[in-house]
Amino acid sequence: MKLTVLGPGCWGLTLAWLLNDNFEDITIWGRECDLNEDLIINKHCSKPLEVQLDKKVVFTSDIKSAIEGADIILSVVATSGVRSVCEQLKDAGIKPDQPLVNASKGLELNTLMRMSEVIKDVLPEQKVVILSGPTLAKEVLLGKPTAASVACEDIETAEFVQKACNVPGKFRLYTNSDVIGVELGGSLKNVIAIASGFAHAMELGDNCMGTLLTRGMAEIVRLSVKLGANPSTLYGLSGMGDLIATCSSPMSRNYTVGAMLGKGKKIDDILKELGSVAEGVKTSKAVCDLAQKLNVEVPVSNAIYEAVYTDITPEEVLSKLMNRKLKKEESYD
Repeated sequence: MKLTVLGPGCWGLTLAWLLNDNFEDITIWGRECDLNEDLIINKHCSKPLEVQLDKKVVFTSDIKSAIEGADIILSVVATSGVRSVCEQLKDAGIKPDQPLVNASKGLELNTLMRMSEVIKDVLPEQKVVILSGPTLAKEVLLGKPTAASVACEDIETAEFVQKACNVPGKFRLYTNSDVIGVELGGSLKNVIAIASGFAHAMELGDNCMGTLLTRGMAEIVRLSVKLGANPSTLYGLSGMGDLIATCSSPMSRNYTVGAMLGKGKKIDDILKELGSVAEGVKTSKAVCDLAQKLNVEVPVSNAIYEAVYTDITPEEVLSKLMNRKLKKEESYD
């Protein structure tokens, strides 16, 4: 079988490395500006993580040849680039029965669409699968075990991807038909991960972290259910599982952004220093816009939006959260 990976970023290369023994052929597509000599000739990447790929892996900037004959197409591009890549796939003649597996976590900023909605907007007949769960790339590259969800409205397609991409002892996959829940769980937790890094940098303590994860989870569920998700999905791998992993690990880019914000650094300087995408930054704006549109309260996300996009101090962010109007604790409230 042939696997095509769209996007030679850290997670895309990690997945290609992880799935090496599952596929006879692996092709990685990227823009010419993203493909360097070390990748093409040596099958090697050194930043932000070191990845050494098998010699059979082929790199190309020709998307048509990349997807030709592919049994699974794995999209691992930044959320801001998903629509553009789908337009290129359409022009390249992607077949409707070629499963397009999206591993990017976020919302399209101007439309507030989930990635599966963006894909379907351009490729309405495409079989779309969402891959999401607690998958910190560095731990995956160390061979440490994890699990994730593969969600698709067509459960047979989800099962096909599950069997093709499951790696015994390392990468356990579960199927799910709740695309909305799996997608939103993986996307919205990025904003809470920023809040977690923020709280850690301010040395607010373990009680605060427990509070943050609990109330952060409440608003993830509240917003996701409003959009049609099954609440039980949000307590699974792509929701609670991913939330715990990214909110407790400095290996998470979103956590790192939050930690820098908590130290008083400005977002432009942080992103320049980070040198890679932290989807929670843009997602914080999309979440707040979506919540306002649906009349749903998301105080933690609102606080992070202010921390990212305004000159509010870390102390003022904390004060606004802790001094909100008192209320009753209820499910999704």
